[in-house]
Amino acid sequence: MRLRRSLAFRLTAAYSLAGLMLVLLGTASLYMVLRTELDRSTDLFLADKLHVLRTILRDRPEDEDALREEIELETAARRYQRFYIRLVDEQGRPVLTTPGMAEKLDIAELVRRTQGRPEHSISMVGNHGQPFRVTGATALVGAPPMGTDTIQVAVDTSQEEELLRRYRLWFWGILLATSVLFPMVGYRTARHGIRPVEEIAATARKITSTNLRERIQAEGYPSELESLAGTFNEMLDRLEESFERISRFSADIAHDLRTPVNNIRGEAEVALARARTVEEYREVLESSLEEAVRLSDLIGDLLFLARAESPLTELRLLKVEVNELLGTVRDYYDATAADAGISLVHANRNGPDRNGVDGNGPLTAELDRSLMLRAVSNLVSNAIAHTPPGGTVKLAAGAEGDAIRIDVADTGTGIPAEALPKVFDRFFRVDPSRCKSSGGTGLGLAIVQSIMTLHGGTVQITSELGRGTMVTLRIHITAMS
Repeated sequence: MRLRRSLAFRLTAAYSLAGLMLVLLGTASLYMVLRTELDRSTDLFLADKLHVLRTILRDRPEDEDALREEIELETAARRYQRFYIRLVDEQGRPVLTTPGMAEKLDIAELVRRTQGRPEHSISMVGNHGQPFRVTGATALVGAPPMGTDTIQVAVDTSQEEELLRRYRLWFWGILLATSVLFPMVGYRTARHGIRPVEEIAATARKITSTNLRERIQAEGYPSELESLAGTFNEMLDRLEESFERISRFSADIAHDLRTPVNNIRGEAEVALARARTVEEYREVLESSLEEAVRLSDLIGDLLFLARAESPLTELRLLKVEVNELLGTVRDYYDATAADAGISLVHANRNGPDRNGVDGNGPLTAELDRSLMLRAVSNLVSNAIAHTPPGGTVKLAAGAEGDAIRIDVADTGTGIPAEALPKVFDRFFRVDPSRCKSSGGTGLGLAIVQSIMTLHGGTVQITSELGRGTMVTLRIHITAMS
């Protein structure tokens, strides 16, 4: 099983490793610079000694006191950085040698190492294990030259090595301390950094279907987490709104399903309470059938709304001539309108044709024909139901910018202004008693709005009490093409 590590552990490990790598890189770099500078300082000292001795041998070869001071006496005055010099003539005989040089160094090894490598300093270990830096060079004696001597110089670098040793001890001490300190600091930093995440998680754990009022207080959070908290709160707002809508929807469904079921049950119980005539039984069956049809229509409307709001719903788009579609609706409801004593016309700004239809040419858009037929049919059905005899229901279509506009207007009773914002809510009825008597479910306009949303269009309603209502559908042609 793969080990799952917490975010705090991962951040701590990252901080610690990064810190340790920086300390390691920094101290190692300083160590290399220090060692390089010490070697350079020693090399400069060796070069300076060679230069002094060469100058004396060239300009004052007979001045033995000066040579003796440089070779035998000056090193004795030094307490820490001791050096040794050996001056050899052309026959290989020592001319002057610093006292004690033979005890400190293997002269034969010194000659072998410096021979053939003039003025090139190298490291060498003395007889007692001390580190030395040695070099050799030739020097002309006199001006004009009377001969050539060989100079061999060795510098004891024990002090430099001791300094580097102490530095290495400090280096490992600092590395050990930071390896303990960095995880502690990194863990505290990580815990402080992920505290807003834990608060978001704690808030999320409190949220249930019955408790959607919790919100994340994002003040003081880093900008990234503040944005996350804002998005989370917006999601909770949408969820709370959805749950409230579902709760209201469920209550409305229960109420509207219970009514026809109770009616059917009550009529059946009354009919079975005693023997009745055939005509009475027929009336009960007719009433039960009417309630069953109403119940079936309600269930069909609810199923349609559920499918329309599904993200998987796909439209079957076809090129539809809008005036032809309105003519189809007019033909279907013509008889119903006539029975109600209502004039149903399909008109346009330029006036009606022989079928009550006129237009400024074809209005074509890509639509789901069956859905648009249902939307317009719902509007016409509502208009007929709310228009008294002698009134008029008019259908009209026309172009409006980059959209097609469809109007369904009536001269009916109208809708109160305070009810207009609610007319697209499910199960909302301006006049419940009349809608129930006419078989309405209160879902007609909600279905219209769902269909327009699927098409990327809009629906708008205007009304005036006693003068009528007009519903306007707008479908953007560019959005559908």
